[in-house]
Amino acid sequence: MPNISDEQQPLLGDDLFSTVTARPQDQPENFGNSHISTAASNRDENLPETAVVGRNLTWTSAYMLTVSRMVGSGIFATPGTIYRSVNSIGLVLLVWIVGATIAACGLAISLELGCMLPRSGGMKVYLEFMYRRPRFLASTLVAVQAVVLGFTASNCIVFGEYMIVAMGIEHTAFAQRILAVGLLTVITVVHGCFLKTGIWIQNALAWVKIGLMVFMAVLGVAAFFLPLTPALRKNTDMLSLGKLFDGSNWDLVALSTAIFKVFYSFAGYDNVNNVLNEVKDPVQTLKTMAPTALLTVALFYLMINIAYFIVVPLDEIRSSGELIAALFFDKICGVAIGRILLPVLVAISAAGNVMVVTFSLARLNQEIARQGFLPFADYLSSSRPFNAPLGGLIVHYIPSVLVIALPPQSDVYSFILDVEGYPAQFFVLAICIGTLWLRISRPDLKRPFRAWNTAILLRIALGSCLIVAPFVPPKDGKGDVGLWYATYAVVGGGILVCGVVYWYVWTVLVPRLAGYHLEEEEDILPDGTSVTRLIKVRE
Repeated sequence: MPNISDEQQPLLGDDLFSTVTARPQDQPENFGNSHISTAASNRDENLPETAVVGRNLTWTSAYMLTVSRMVGSGIFATPGTIYRSVNSIGLVLLVWIVGATIAACGLAISLELGCMLPRSGGMKVYLEFMYRRPRFLASTLVAVQAVVLGFTASNCIVFGEYMIVAMGIEHTAFAQRILAVGLLTVITVVHGCFLKTGIWIQNALAWVKIGLMVFMAVLGVAAFFLPLTPALRKNTDMLSLGKLFDGSNWDLVALSTAIFKVFYSFAGYDNVNNVLNEVKDPVQTLKTMAPTALLTVALFYLMINIAYFIVVPLDEIRSSGELIAALFFDKICGVAIGRILLPVLVAISAAGNVMVVTFSLARLNQEIARQGFLPFADYLSSSRPFNAPLGGLIVHYIPSVLVIALPPQSDVYSFILDVEGYPAQFFVLAICIGTLWLRISRPDLKRPFRAWNTAILLRIALGSCLIVAPFVPPKDGKGDVGLWYATYAVVGGGILVCGVVYWYVWTVLVPRLAGYHLEEEEDILPDGTSVTRLIKVRE
């Protein structure tokens, strides 16, 4: 095979059919050899590595991991704030349908990349494979995004809010923070010390979530046939086709913040891409499991939104904040059940989401540490002492606790969702453009699944609009929180800019001034984990 430039080196090469991972820049030039001839060749026998902890995730476990990642606090907390932003039932439902459609487009892209490069790391692996130059830039930005913005504070906050409602205690910021930090601490200990127990708990909580969504959807439909109060009669009138869009707010800022919240509720459809080294038969599992999980969640989301509008008066929805599900249960089941048992179930749902996010991001942090982009890399990338990514869990735990404890509680939930969602659009654009570029530059790569061109182009168009939309002034000059309407975009974008500055100083400016350059040195830890050390080589 002719020589391939460093920029075209494949991620999966023949010398990677072992348990040691090599860096993308150092891969052999044999990916396109004739012995790799079918889609099945991208499956287990061609994986660059099997996780040190083994392949513990079956199809069902992967499905539960994906569903539990998507179904957290979003569907139980965001519909009220979305309605407050867009101001009509029809536009709320349209936003959720658009969000599901765009999530399906994103899933198609993730399926193509995950089946083509079936190893843990997700977005990190794909961006490093696509963008080899400037050297270390993609890795640095992914590391900054994962460490600085890869927190689970929002679901911890919702867990605290709903537990306070269930316990009937006074709602204070201190009580909410104690519950939120306590949840995160317990989950970190479970995942860091009892790996298989944590997976079992995740699966059980996912079934609880599915049961809760079915229960809510059925209750909403049943309520439609019950005698209506004047307030609820107004709701049903607004559900008629002629009035669905009455009062709609079409401001770009309102729509963009609403869509960010919907994206948050669908976030995690590609969750298994982060842990493919631990999945049994990863390619086939990914191709069938992920679409099934997304379709399940999308249908339930739409049904639950309709149920909210059938049961809860519109004025109460508008002022519900993150407690719309509690109001729903209160109206349907009365105070005894509505304010105790069912809020506990919502809190459990949020806790399950925290578990799967922590599970996945710990693996991503471990991958980042393995490549030398975090200090104390030997410890953070190791699976010792409990055969679990305890170091990656600690990296995830610290920023999450800070985000829970430091900001003022007013509007913090909505602001966190917006700040998380905005910089993600830049990564989405990079992934989409890189996917199209790989099709042109590397047609030899085997693709067991191929995303539709329309899906990629649609995702590019929407991502571009969402990057620009926050800076278009709304009619009333206000966003969805009590800050300047584009604050979240400035903060989120500023974090990425800081990442670029850090990369330039660390890998270009300082080495140039000090007369050295950075090289990568491979090593294997005692537990079998492959790590990369960045060493200084004098000119």
